[in-house]
Amino acid sequence: MSDIKVSKEELLRKANKPAEDAMQLHPFYKGKVEVSPKCCIRDINDFAIWYTPGVAAVCKDIQAHPEKVYEHTNKGNMVAVVSDGTRVLGLGDIGPEAGLPVMEGKGLIFKYLGGVDAFPICLATKDPAEIIRTVQLLAPSFGGINLEDISQPKCFDILDELRRTMTIPVWHDDQQGTATVCLAGLINALKIVKKSIKDVKIVLFGAGAANIRIGTLYMHYGAKPENLIYVDSKGTLHKGREDLKDHREKWHMCQVTNGKQIVGKLAEALVGADVLSAASTPGPDIIKKEWVATMAKDAICFLTANPIPEMWPWDAKEAGAKVVGTGRSDFPNQVNNSLGFPGIFRGALDVQAKTITDEMCVAAAEALAGYVVKTGKMSEDYLLPHMDEPEVYIDEAVAVGLKAIEQGIARKRLTEAELRASAETLIKRAIKDVEVRQASGIVKLP
Repeated sequence: MSDIKVSKEELLRKANKPAEDAMQLHPFYKGKVEVSPKCCIRDINDFAIWYTPGVAAVCKDIQAHPEKVYEHTNKGNMVAVVSDGTRVLGLGDIGPEAGLPVMEGKGLIFKYLGGVDAFPICLATKDPAEIIRTVQLLAPSFGGINLEDISQPKCFDILDELRRTMTIPVWHDDQQGTATVCLAGLINALKIVKKSIKDVKIVLFGAGAANIRIGTLYMHYGAKPENLIYVDSKGTLHKGREDLKDHREKWHMCQVTNGKQIVGKLAEALVGADVLSAASTPGPDIIKKEWVATMAKDAICFLTANPIPEMWPWDAKEAGAKVVGTGRSDFPNQVNNSLGFPGIFRGALDVQAKTITDEMCVAAAEALAGYVVKTGKMSEDYLLPHMDEPEVYIDEAVAVGLKAIEQGIARKRLTEAELRASAETLIKRAIKDVEVRQASGIVKLP
C-alpha cells in the first residue's frame, strides 16, 4: 500500500511542476511570441522594395485585383486569436489582460506545430455585438479567426453570426477544436474496447460550449442522440428542464438526447454508461471513483478540464475504466485542442477556405485517429498522437484541405501532393526556425 501512495505523490508532484516552471519562465522571456521578418534584408536598400517607393506598385495591384492580397501579403497565413477573457481555461472571467498569456501560448502553438502566424487580440469588451463588429473589422488583415475563451451562451451566437457574415474561416476552438480531438480519441478508444459508436451510451458531464459541440460532432459521426445524456450543474438534461428554455443550445439537447429521460445527477447518469466525456469544473475529485465504478465494462473516460482534470486518471483506472484521457500533456492520452487547430488551420489556409465545416472537422479527427493506427502502436496509453509528432499535423492539413476542395469552399485548388508539400514546408520551417534561434543565442535558454 505504501508503494501506491509514493507513486501517487510522485504523480502529483509532476502534475504541479508545469505551473511552478511557468511562474519562472514567463517573466524570463516577457511573453512567448514576437514579430520577425520573413523576407530577405540584404542591406538597407531593400527597404525601397519592402516599403516606399516600391510597395506602391503592389498596393495598386491589390486595388485592381483584391484576390492578390493573398499573393502579396501574409494575410493567407495570419490568424487572429480573439478573446474577451470571460472563460479562460478553468479560471473563468479573469479579464482580457489576464487572458493574454493564454492567447500568446495559442499563437506559439499555431506557429510551432502548424507554421501559422497567429496574433493574440484580447478585447476590452464583453458585449457580443461589439465583439462581432470588431472581428468583422479585422477581417482584411487575417486569413482566419480563432475565437478563444469566450463565455457561453454568447459564444454560440458570436460564432454563428461571424460564420454567417464572413468569408474567411471563423473557428471557436473551445467548441470545434475540442470536439474534433475528442472525436478522434473516441474513434480509437472504441476500437480498443471493440464497441460501435452507434451502440454506446455516452454521458457528457458539463453542458458548456465544449461539450455541446462535442456531443454534436459525436452525433454527426454516428452516435444515436437518444444514447447521449448531458449533465450540467443542476442534473441531467431532459424534456422537463424548463429552466433551460432560454438557453437555445441546452434546450435543444433536452429535446433530442436522453432517450430514456433519466432524471438525476452524474451518479445516476453514469450507471451502465460506456463513455464519459467530461468538460466541466477543474478537479480533482469532482467525479468520484464510486460513480465511475458503475459504468459498463471497458468504460472510456475523457477528463478534459484544465488545468486539473475532473478526477486524476489513475483514480479512473482504479475504478475500472479501460481507456482514460485528460487535457494534459504530462499524462497518457492528451485529449487537447493543440492536436487539432494547428493542422486544421494549416489545411484551411493553404486552400484559402471560406469556412471550416463539420465535415472538415471529421476529416481532421479521422486523420488524427488514423495516424495512430498507421504507426501500429495504438494501445490504451497511446490513443492519440503526441504533440512532438509533426507528421500528424501534416496529415491533418492534407485531409482538411482536400475536404474543403471537395465541398467547394476552397478558393485555391491543390492536389494532395501539393497540399502535403506546402504543409510539410511550413511546419518544418517553423520548427527549424526555433532550433536555429535557440542554437544561435537569439532566444536564450533559461
